[in-house]
Parts: sequence; structure tokens; C-alpha cells
Amino acid sequence: MNEAELLFTDILGCSRISLYTGGKRRMPEGKCVLIAGVLKRRILGEPLQYILGRTEFMGMDFRVTPDVLIPRPETEILVETALRYAKIPQGAPRRVLDIGTGSGCVAVSLARYLPQSNICATDISAAALRVAAGNAAANGCGVDLFYADIFPPGESGFGMIVSNPPYIPEGQIESLQREVLYEPRGALCGGTDGLDFYRRICAECRGVLSHPGLLIMEVGYGQAEDVRSMISATPGMRVEETVSDYAGIERVIVARRQS
Repeated sequence: MNEAELLFTDILGCSRISLYTGGKRRMPEGKCVLIAGVLKRRILGEPLQYILGRTEFMGMDFRVTPDVLIPRPETEILVETALRYAKIPQGAPRRVLDIGTGSGCVAVSLARYLPQSNICATDISAAALRVAAGNAAANGCGVDLFYADIFPPGESGFGMIVSNPPYIPEGQIESLQREVLYEPRGALCGGTDGLDFYRRICAECRGVLSHPGLLIMEVGYGQAEDVRSMISATPGMRVEETVSDYAGIERVIVARRQS
């Protein structure tokens, strides 16, 4: 559905088909006022997902608020890659960690499709963790949530670590589309060159990743080579694969702990 269809079906509580086949109907005044208010917010640039309070990801419905990044279709490639590796002969990892979970879209999706695995997730935002907890409950998935900066204290033995970290260079934030500027800056900004979180993850991952565990990360446009170099320079880690999105942009990097 396009934006207008999403808006009207949500507010009117009807299907897309009934929008066009329901004939002429008089809209209640309250609904007219509501739609006018919503359209004004959208004209000012507020993302439709925040206006509706929800979005779809991996075939599931997720609540989103301005406290969390809006899930992108590209991030489904991160989840799909993790699921593909979970089906290799070694079987699904016993423990999986999602770093910077935000809305919980990655962690909840992995919990849905890897029910035999223990899914853990971290975030430095307490508000984001509340949204993630609600999404896990709403989708009937169990996820262990930790208020933590990168790695959960005292936790280790993860067979897989996944992350879509903040990767926008600080100097580029203000030039982004106005819709993006409604999203939490902490979920966007990756430092001066956009690579701060990759450095931290690479520096510490071996201490919490089991052998031969996997590190799977989404990267921004033009960052793949730098992140591969970081991984290659990390003792005991090796790049396994780089996965491109449907536009041919290198989007996900897979690494494995060697020792």
C-alpha cells in the first residue's frame, strides 16, 4: 500500500479494497479532524510510521515511537543472513546477541524464526528497551533485554552476534532527509567517520563470542571495505562473506571467530 492508503485504512479501520469498493460514504466529523491533523504532521515531515505508531518488518507488526529507529527493509537482509547461517550443518546457535536493538525488530524476528535459540538484546536507551519489550510480547516472542552499552555485563558464550549499529558520520546528520531527523540521533550517529561502533564491537567481540561463532553486522554505503579491514585486523577473526542489497550495495558483513 502507498502512504495515503496506509493512512486511511488505519484511521478508518478498513481494508484497502473497501477504500475503493465501499461506495460513497459520509465520513464522521471526528475522523475528518483526525485525518486533517495527521496530514498536517506528514506535510511537516514527520515519518508516517511515527504518526501511525507502527510498521511492518519480516512479516510482523512492530510498534515504533520517536524513541527508536524506524526499521528499514535493508535490515531484513541482516536478519535473513543470520537465519541462513543458522541453518548450516552446525545448526542454530544456542545464544544470539543483538546489539543496539531499538524497536527490537531484529531480536524479535530472530526469536520468531529461531525458537530453539536464546535471543538476547542490548540498548543504551531505557525508552527503546520498553518499546522492544512490548514488541516481543505482542509478537509472542521471548527476548532477554539488557540495559547496556554494546555488550551485556557478565554475559558471554554467544554463538552469533548481530547488529545494525549507528553508522551515519556526524557531519552528515543535518543533511539527511527531514523525515530521518525525527529519529533519535543516538541511533543514527556513528561518530566522526560513522565507524565508532564497529571499532568497539570488533575490539570486544572475541571476549563474548564463542568459537567458532559469527559476527554479522549491517554497514552503511561505502563502509564495507573499512569494516572488513577492521575485522581482518582483529586477532582471531576472519571475514566470511559480504552480502549486497537489491541495489547492489554492500550491506551486511559476516565474520567468524577462528580461535
